[in-house]
Amino acid sequence: MVGLHDVALAIPDDMFLPFGPDGLSSGDTAWVLASAALVLFMTPGLAFFYGGLSRQKSVLNMMMMSFSSLGLVSVIYVLWGYSMSFSSAHTGEDPGLFFDSPIALFGVNQLAEVREIGGVDTFVSGGFGTVPAIVWVAFQLTFAVITVALISGAVEGRMKFGTWMVFGGLWVTLVYFPLSHMVWGGGLLSGSEQGIAAKIFGVDEQGNANVGPIDFAGGTVVHINAGMAALVLAVVLGKRSGFGKIAFRPHNIPFVMLGAAILWFGWFGFNVGSEGAADMLSGLVWVNTTAAAAAAMLGWLVVERIRDGHATSVGAASGVVAGLVAITPACGNLTPSWSLVVGAAAGVLSALAIGMKYKFGYDDSLDVVGVHLVAGLWGTVSLGFFATETGLFTGGDYRQLVVQVVIALAALLFTAVLTTIIVFAVKPLGWRVSKEDEETGIDETEHAETAYELV
Repeated sequence: MVGLHDVALAIPDDMFLPFGPDGLSSGDTAWVLASAALVLFMTPGLAFFYGGLSRQKSVLNMMMMSFSSLGLVSVIYVLWGYSMSFSSAHTGEDPGLFFDSPIALFGVNQLAEVREIGGVDTFVSGGFGTVPAIVWVAFQLTFAVITVALISGAVEGRMKFGTWMVFGGLWVTLVYFPLSHMVWGGGLLSGSEQGIAAKIFGVDEQGNANVGPIDFAGGTVVHINAGMAALVLAVVLGKRSGFGKIAFRPHNIPFVMLGAAILWFGWFGFNVGSEGAADMLSGLVWVNTTAAAAAAMLGWLVVERIRDGHATSVGAASGVVAGLVAITPACGNLTPSWSLVVGAAAGVLSALAIGMKYKFGYDDSLDVVGVHLVAGLWGTVSLGFFATETGLFTGGDYRQLVVQVVIALAALLFTAVLTTIIVFAVKPLGWRVSKEDEETGIDETEHAETAYELV
């Protein structure tokens, strides 16, 4: 199983799905709507998490980068984002390798159209599984929003807000929507007949890859994608003034803890909601998500204790996020015991990886690369070892590992190349605030506000 994103694309031949036992499920619909709200709540949670980790003079700018993603990406997703990602599932056209038509379902008005047919209120455009398509739009919109917001953690305190907005609109259109389609919409990195996995290991009688790639809820689409884009921006913007010479300490650790708590809470919508149904697999995903997050927190704290002599609150919060990132692609295809292993390893790997920026000289301000890119890569590749029945250790088959490595590397390369192109396209706007503005504080110079009025 590769997650509802792939299952749901098999729209029934009868495109007229009525509300009720013959078509859509009110229980599943209610759960996906609740999950969409949970995932939407994650972005304000991320604002608190990033805001607390930032310096006092840039906390508002950091939080605004998350909140602005809510406004910008939501509008774009309704207009052309969903269409670019999933329109072929509704129109009957062959999915593109890289993206669907941005105008086929422009505005998604068709997906909200209801007619009375045979005395039954009916969604004309059908549904995804047992959930109306317009509800799936709501759920997927929230994924796009938080993916853009995640990138902002790499550029704390030095990026022009106007440039961030332009970059966000271009990036979600040219990078996120295509990768979403490639993985979940039947494109190049999916388990379809035209996907990479099918080219490597062939197809079955139904035309699906014999060994399909697994990304249950966004290891490649969200975390590898955002982490790689963050690395590109960190390199382009350069280091903060004083990087490597002074300590950039979190200004509000209770904000960090609050943000991590909201993220953990919302992540149940992120992962469990991706099943698209209230069923036994949803229960497994819930348990796996909790197990991995808890184990990752402990793994991170052990590293801190051994390396630094003490365990920290910021480390506990960061460990939770690392575990949640790692389990995201794998949550529907592992046993709870293997989820503990994946989570613990994610906590250790990310705790060690955050030091890479000092070794290699890039300033990833809030460790988006060390947490989201590293844990996202590990979670995606770990399925090749531990996936139920198909993993190397659980099924004795190497092919799943090959497929997982291939899709992870393909996502890395795609994001790196496209993000770099966008960076050069936006360069005339100017990426970085002046040194004087950075020293004064980006909250005051970019937004004419300060978080704390100290008299």
